[in-house]
Amino acid sequence: MELIDTHCHLNDEQYDADVAEVIERAHSAGVLWLVNIGYDVDSSRKAIGQASLHPSVKATVGIHPHDAKTATKSALAKLRELAAREEVIAFGEIGLDYYYDNSPRDIQREAFRQQMELAKSLKLPVVIHSRDATKDTLEILREYAPLQGIMHCFSGSFETAQICMDLGMYIAFGGAITFKNANRLREVVAKVPWEWIVVETDCPYLTPEPFRGRRNEPAHLQHIVGTLAQVKGVSPADAARITTDNARAAFGLV
Repeated sequence: MELIDTHCHLNDEQYDADVAEVIERAHSAGVLWLVNIGYDVDSSRKAIGQASLHPSVKATVGIHPHDAKTATKSALAKLRELAAREEVIAFGEIGLDYYYDNSPRDIQREAFRQQMELAKSLKLPVVIHSRDATKDTLEILREYAPLQGIMHCFSGSFETAQICMDLGMYIAFGGAITFKNANRLREVVAKVPWEWIVVETDCPYLTPEPFRGRRNEPAHLQHIVGTLAQVKGVSPADAARITTDNARAAFGLV
């Protein structure tokens, strides 16, 4: 199997001591590319630095909605500068999070729009985070359609997924589809057409079965693909091939 982890956080401090070994285990598990996601200026810079050292790692830049209050003019200028680096293949993770409300909602929406503008001007795909904010997320995405990018860690309804696909967004499924209580999410997985599905780990978070309770890492992507294949009624090899082709299209990887 050849896989692409479309969303991982190798820049998280949990990997500081063994990131090279984590990447090697990913390669051994068939993960060809690892998309290392930025969530503020410092993590975006770190993602690029790691990508510069490891050819199979690519980076994104962005400010997560949790940190939207840090999206100053200076910070956005730094992101624009970082986005010009050859290691960068997308803008994100950006969007809205009304579950935690770590930044005020009006500031989240403003930062989201500013970064969508940047992504459009730089002709970069976007990686979108949306939690308990479907209505406002879709409203802002519609303002910038047509789009290219990924709805990260999708957990919404099929109706929401259909709107996102109509806008040009791929739907990313991760470790949550392996959880015993995730029947509703697996029903959505079953309905989303193959041509719009990509996979991710979101590591070090959302560790799939049978590793729940431990640090997640890209090597575990094969277990997510295994569950995806089971839900869709295809072989793991076919699920890997299709989602890898989709990820290449989403990010322009060759």
